[in-house]
Amino acid sequence: MRTFFDSSGLAKRYIREPGSDKVDRLLAAATDTAVSLVGPVEIISALGRLRRESRLTANAYAQIKLALFLDVEDMIVCNITVPVVERAIVLLETHPVRTLDALHVAGALEWEAELFVSADRRQLAAAEKSGLRIQAV
Repeated sequence: MRTFFDSSGLAKRYIREPGSDKVDRLLAAATDTAVSLVGPVEIISALGRLRRESRLTANAYAQIKLALFLDVEDMIVCNITVPVVERAIVLLETHPVRTLDALHVAGALEWEAELFVSADRRQLAAAEKSGLRIQAV
């Protein structure tokens, strides 16, 4: 199954929390996996916050960052193209989503994902109303 992960969903692969086991199963079952170009940046931002809050050691940060980038090498990275931006604008005009959340959904639509994975309820609602099959994690 062509599965698109937004950053809140994919982050659960690296930061163990409720939903992490589900993410592992979805990744294992996916035939193709995609992320937005901004996904890894958002995950690094979250990891940096955890590091600054001393909830993650420097060593753990480095290991997780390496694991993230090794995984992304095997994924399809959806660029932010003009069609993606156009779709994101429509999403922003019709759903209460944030800018980057709209870009993730728009990227998934443009890539023709069969499943959209996220931990963000508003984003999932917008994705579903836009025709994507969704999975909350």
